[in-house]
Amino acid sequence: MGADVDLVVPVKTLERAKTRLVGTRLDRPALALAFALDTISAALPAVRRVVAVTSDPSVVAELRTLGVESIPGPEGLNESLRHGFTVLRSRDPASVVGALQADLPALRTTDLAAALATVDGRSFCPDRQGTGTTLLLSSPGGDLAPAFGVGSAAAHAASGATPLLGPWPSLRHDVDTADDLRLAADLGLGPRTAATVTPVGG
Repeated sequence: MGADVDLVVPVKTLERAKTRLVGTRLDRPALALAFALDTISAALPAVRRVVAVTSDPSVVAELRTLGVESIPGPEGLNESLRHGFTVLRSRDPASVVGALQADLPALRTTDLAAALATVDGRSFCPDRQGTGTTLLLSSPGGDLAPAFGVGSAAAHAASGATPLLGPWPSLRHDVDTADDLRLAADLGLGPRTAATVTPVGG
């Protein structure tokens, strides 16, 4: 299905990103940028198009080097996803449009492609804890209806989306805390994140 999928990836202004990593001695803005670049680089071969929604000029510049389009949008996560969805839907009324979180620094193209191959209608991939959402997909030509935030997995399930529960650990492993980052490192970090991160916890 990947050839027919367009993804929206929301990227916060870097100074506002990954606030739960404050106090870890990490360069938080640099790490947030590395997360986004590694996530998008891994996603690109698996889908037709990726569009980032961001107002951060440094993110826009870095994504331009990857050949990835950026569009400005509102700050709120669901608002920015709805904006990106509207842009992509206007370009192809029959496509599948997805929302992919930007903090999947261990993402493997093979995991994303395998998940997309199982999709049948509007669906979502829960995070490793089972409470959040890392990927949300519309049905062909359908609405995305994002409900990200606390308890988003339950919210997406309640709205009729089908959970994607295959063995794709890198797709389910978003990073908010230092512990998350340690576990992502066990899976294998993308090159930009690996180059940015210093040893966590010794």
